[in-house]
Amino acid sequence: ADRPCLLSATETWTYGETVRRTNQLARVLTEDLGLRPGNRVMLRGPNTPWLAAAWLAVIKAGGVAVTTMALLRPREIATIVGLTEPSLVLCDHRFAADLAAGAPGLTAITYGGDGPGDLAARCAAKDGTFTPVDTAADDVAMLASTSGTTGQPKVAMHFHRDVLATADTFSRYLIKPHRSDVFTGTPPLGFTYGLGGLLLFPLRAGASTLLIERATPAELADAIAAHGVTVLSTAPTAYRAMLAAGKAPALKNLRRCVSAGEHLPQSVWEDFRQATGLAIIDGIGSTEMLHIFIAAADGDIKPGSTGTAVPGYRATILDERGQEVPDGQPGRLAVQGPTGCRYLSDERQRTYVQRGWNITGDTYIRDADGYFWYQARSDDMIISAGYNIAGPEVEEALLGHPDVLEVAVIGAPDPGRGMVVQAYVVLREGAAADPAKAAELQDFTKASIAPYKYPRVIEFVSELPKTISGKTQRYRLRQMAGAKLQARSG
Repeated sequence: ADRPCLLSATETWTYGETVRRTNQLARVLTEDLGLRPGNRVMLRGPNTPWLAAAWLAVIKAGGVAVTTMALLRPREIATIVGLTEPSLVLCDHRFAADLAAGAPGLTAITYGGDGPGDLAARCAAKDGTFTPVDTAADDVAMLASTSGTTGQPKVAMHFHRDVLATADTFSRYLIKPHRSDVFTGTPPLGFTYGLGGLLLFPLRAGASTLLIERATPAELADAIAAHGVTVLSTAPTAYRAMLAAGKAPALKNLRRCVSAGEHLPQSVWEDFRQATGLAIIDGIGSTEMLHIFIAAADGDIKPGSTGTAVPGYRATILDERGQEVPDGQPGRLAVQGPTGCRYLSDERQRTYVQRGWNITGDTYIRDADGYFWYQARSDDMIISAGYNIAGPEVEEALLGHPDVLEVAVIGAPDPGRGMVVQAYVVLREGAAADPAKAAELQDFTKASIAPYKYPRVIEFVSELPKTISGKTQRYRLRQMAGAKLQARSG
């Protein structure tokens, strides 16, 4: 009970304190707010001990956790509320305004502030005992939203047993956690990558986790040094940026580095290994599968490869007819294991799960040794600095500007971020196609959707390439962007 559990920059909650606070929270949920088993509770806020405790309390009370990113704007919040139908929301008090605009009328309790209505004050009135609801292994524990290529989010359901399965496969066999480990990382708990790496895995092992609200790569490295962090989960861009900031000496306590969210370039892996002596564990996971299902660690790593199927999972490469292709040929990555895709009331389930295989939407090659080599995304999803961004959603936001006549958004190759969001924009007649207009459109997008989705590159064109039937040919735009990058670098 006296071991450290949830850490922040300013405080430490022991396991005993975390149990007491989650019990108090569960009592507030059930006694004051009328939560019943199976009810959904939306959680909104940056990574803090309170957000982690709220997630644990919802599960303890038999509820279903719907953790969202603090950066979501009202329109995005409204979409998630419509899909998941939460009974109430627990929200960091600093992010309550957008919540009120996006979900008016929904019961919302804030935390982290002061006053009699704040969650901490409500918890203080409860004792620290609570009998957890007797849930089943295949009861739904959480709903996780993911952007689709159409811009319409999909919601994946995961059971109580799935939560343990990720800790008992990827974490157990590749991270190999110790009770003395200190975990940290950058992905929000609203991403399943963050939920596993920053909450499920450390608590399953009796370790502690440092929850950082927001940090530049240099600040992340400083926090790692200050708190003696040993296990890090972040995106390839952060590993590259920490080296560029001269922070390799601050990482000397690390023993495990995990990279996911986007493909890890071999050059980043090699540069990091040379500077720190650490071999980054690259992995591919998905919201639909809950966490990482292909990876490699230590001497099993082939630099540039994503790795092999994590113990407990099987993976193969399929052609368009669902037949396995020979090693060395590209095809659709397909996975089976203890977790799998269960969309909430969504016809796209038929596309993701085919003949018992989860089709991830990635194009891969498997070599003769069973290692998987990433080729590209199979759809229009843009993966930039570890964030999944649906191009059509950005297009919709830009089309809200009165000067935008047409727009097409693609993921353009970028040496630093893997991909960047690039918009090709056709302006109305009379509008100035200049840098000031590009900056105006970028600011307009940030005000409409989460800022990380904004187009970092805007190119004004007189028309978009289209098929005879009028469909935009995004592949031609991707070719144009790739050719420009090659011309600049060559």
